[in-house]
Amino acid sequence: MTSRDRRADTISPWTTLPPATTVGSARRRRAAIAIVGLAIALTGCTDTPTAPDTTPVVSSTAPSTPSGVLDLGTGEEIARDIEVPWGLAFLPDGAALVAERDSGRILRIAPGRAPEEVYRVPGVVARGEGGLLGLAVSPDYAENGYIYAYFTAADDNRIVRFRLDGTPAPVFTGIAKAGNHNGGRITFGPDGMLYVGTGDAGQTARSQDPESPNGKILRLTPEGVPAPNNPIPGSPVFSLGHRNVQGLAWDRSGRLFAAEFGQNRLDEINLIRPGANYGWPAVEGAGGGERGYVDPELTWSTSEASPSGIAIAGDTLYVAALRGERLWTATITGDGLVDPHDLLRDSYGRLRTVNVAPDGALWLTTSNTDGRGDVRAGDDRILRFPAR
Repeated sequence: MTSRDRRADTISPWTTLPPATTVGSARRRRAAIAIVGLAIALTGCTDTPTAPDTTPVVSSTAPSTPSGVLDLGTGEEIARDIEVPWGLAFLPDGAALVAERDSGRILRIAPGRAPEEVYRVPGVVARGEGGLLGLAVSPDYAENGYIYAYFTAADDNRIVRFRLDGTPAPVFTGIAKAGNHNGGRITFGPDGMLYVGTGDAGQTARSQDPESPNGKILRLTPEGVPAPNNPIPGSPVFSLGHRNVQGLAWDRSGRLFAAEFGQNRLDEINLIRPGANYGWPAVEGAGGGERGYVDPELTWSTSEASPSGIAIAGDTLYVAALRGERLWTATITGDGLVDPHDLLRDSYGRLRTVNVAPDGALWLTTSNTDGRGDVRAGDDRILRFPAR
């Protein structure tokens, strides 16, 4: 693994509902491409790229544990026999909602209680890596009761929102789907906007196409329209040049980090800047800085990681590794990520999602029933590690 502290070096249009939105007219599309080109050029001007003037205002209220210190030696199993758990998001009362990828079920899970099915998302088409993926709870859940889900449907990957006693309504549609590289992580940022990690759906050119939502990190309003102050006005694209993003997390300074699957050599953790280009498919791992791309903060060989969910507690980044079957940690500094270490190696098998609960505990899901793991008695399970 390597880390750095900045010293190193035909696609269907998407739809946002409501109202329906695309990049727009041919003139607007040309302008959008020019703006992305400018953002790419800006990233190549310095080893620490300057964000465009369209940087959104992000507060420094990213979630963290009360102490910022977790006790990873005292994990407890709070649920077992879950079928391919993927998304995990917390309700205000501290209970978790967990998405089962293949069944489309959403379970409510709390310590000391049996898992309870509280919703089943209609229209989920689970094939390959597709299915019911990320979940997010509205920042205004106490007022509006909205849950958001990213899932693979018959024709696309899409985001819907719903109340647990209601019918889902499309929020953002038209993200190309495939047997793999569907992305799927969604989460609300400290600015109240919905951030979405997508994959290239097996066609690498999509990642560099500013008119495609694939191979991107998207930034949307809670209603699913492009957020104000995005790098391309009227476009949901926040950053591009990604292969398959399945992890998003903010540090206490409001900086966004993302996990990305490599192809054959290197997996990545990236520090995301508005309008920046992370190089896929031209580059995998570091080495793209001189060509206008942003190099990753941290890389591993694909056998060591295959990073899916990430979480931040205090000044520590936690990374759930699938193929690597371990939990990676790294220390967050003002300059980036340093001192990576692996924990829980071969303890629980494949790890999919990691998240920080309202009480500061770290929750972790296994992913051994996803067709690629060695299933153990009780798989898949939800684990909890308390803060101290």
